[in-house]
Parts: sequence; C-alpha cells; structure tokens
Amino acid sequence: MLHTFVALVSDKPGVLTRVASLFRRLNINIVSLTVGESERPDVSRMTIVCEAPESAAHRIKASLYKLEITVDIDEVGRSEAVIRELCLIKVAAGPAHPLGQSSRSQIFELANVFRARVVDLAPESIMLEMTGSSSKIEGLIQVITESGYTILEVSRTGRMAMRRGHHTSRVLKALGTTNGSGSQVNSPTDWNSQPAADILPNEFPEVHPEEDREDET
Repeated sequence: MLHTFVALVSDKPGVLTRVASLFRRLNINIVSLTVGESERPDVSRMTIVCEAPESAAHRIKASLYKLEITVDIDEVGRSEAVIRELCLIKVAAGPAHPLGQSSRSQIFELANVFRARVVDLAPESIMLEMTGSSSKIEGLIQVITESGYTILEVSRTGRMAMRRGHHTSRVLKALGTTNGSGSQVNSPTDWNSQPAADILPNEFPEVHPEEDREDET
C-alpha cells in the first residue's frame, strides 16, 4: 500500500541523499518525493510517498526520525489531510492534426470538464495545467489518450500533503476519518491514549539519538 510521510528537515546540502539512502537500506521504493521551503527558516518540507506493507509504516517513521537532519515527521492519510498533485500535459493539436482546427476545441472542452487550465498554445501543441488528486490526473490522461490525441510530454510533481484543521466529529465522519474498528480516530489532543505502535516518532523518548555507523556511509 501507499504511505505518505511529511518530514521537516534541515535545509543543508546532502539531505536528499541521506533520505534516499535510508529508503535504499530499507529496500523500500519511493513513488514520489517533493521538496520545498516550509514556514520555518532554514527548514525544508519533504513529502515522501512510498510503496510498503502497512506494518512497515512505524519502522519507516522511526528510521526517518533517527536521522539528525529530521526536525519532525508525520504520516498522513487521505481522509485526514488535503493531498494534491500538480501536472503539466503537452498534447499534440493544431492544423497538422488529423482533426484539424477542431482538435483544439475538443482539448478545451476536456480541460473544462476536468477543471484544467490552458497555459501554453503553440501551432502544433497545447499545454494543460491541472491540480488535483492522482486519480483525477490519471483520468484526464486516459481520456486524452482514448480520444485519439498524442501526449507529447507529461510532468508531475508528486503528492503534496497537509493535515486538515480541527473539525467537529460530524465533519470528520463525513470525511471518513475512522480507525480500524469503525469509530472516530482520536483527535491530536488524545494521542497519548493511542497504542504504542501508533505513536508518532516525534513522541519517542529519545530525541535525535546518534545515527548508526551505517547511516554515516
């Protein structure tokens, strides 16, 4: 299954290499990785999506937190966070296309249906910009391909995630935020009552222990 981790890390050279090496040692594939500035000075925000068994989530969080470059680490789910992805799609369309000038109008209609924007128009192509869930982006790409158009280029940022604000239990129920038993998950103020296996790494008794010699290589 896919896991989404949000890590705040020091803005220093070599941080990305350290994180990538950690996942290599754990033998876990990174599906997407997005890095950018955060609200804190000298701290970068890293969103990591990886494919791993459900039981491996706690191990991944613990391993990430053991890195001295890590300021904070959290795993977010779809129901408890807003998850978006940015995608640029360049499609062949224009007078040279078999459909002629009507090819552009059809691309415009598809863009309106999926709430994408046209950000570039050239004699031989159209570039679309779309922000949304991965499934929505995959849907647009599939419809364009099945409509007989040629996709020249695709550039995707990968997932970006942020936890939702505090909501009432009614809103949480509508969002589908439940635990395995079907009851509402505990709010952040109730984290101390969660099982040890569910405690976030930033609640570990040891803060930033020295890394193993293996982490230094």
